[in-house]
Amino acid sequence: MSLSQQELLEKLGADLQKGLTTDEASKRREDDGAFNVVQPPIDCPAWLCIVLPCIKHVPSMKAFAVLKPDDAEIKRNGKWVRYEASSLVRGDVIRLEEGDSVPGDCVTMQVSGSEDLLVDLRSVTGEERLKTVATGSDSMTSLYYGGKVVQGSAIAVITAIGPNTLLAQLIREKRFPPKEPILEAQDETRFNSIV
Repeated sequence: MSLSQQELLEKLGADLQKGLTTDEASKRREDDGAFNVVQPPIDCPAWLCIVLPCIKHVPSMKAFAVLKPDDAEIKRNGKWVRYEASSLVRGDVIRLEEGDSVPGDCVTMQVSGSEDLLVDLRSVTGEERLKTVATGSDSMTSLYYGGKVVQGSAIAVITAIGPNTLLAQLIREKRFPPKEPILEAQDETRFNSIV
């Protein structure tokens, strides 16, 4: 493990081997005051959505619907378990595998197996190329809520949830769905603010 990975884990109070305990996760949820939920681009009351079902067909709502992760494999009390993605907290250690949706903004710690990790972030960032992390790499690569794992598997640590994710920021700024690629400079700025 690299020094920068150790520093990130320390800053997040995360443990790659044990994950968080149930009590630690509950305390973080209380302290942060947020669940891992990103508000949709058009946040309308349920009664209005029933009266105006066309809202579900607005392009931003269609794009948002495919990004929302259902569950995530996390390390809790030293064991791998499946939890609802909305239950994740900052510092959770997660395992990503082919077919998974990235359940929160995170940074890769380990890429395992025989294949490189490939993640499609096009729907979130507008980037046409897949994000690639080489097998055996201990480079810290940022992945974002709603990305889709196309190939490979990795261990990552959650750095931002719900309203603090890149997707939530883009929705608030009315830049979702992206019409052009989000600048790499913005990616670096977000990453450096974590570390």
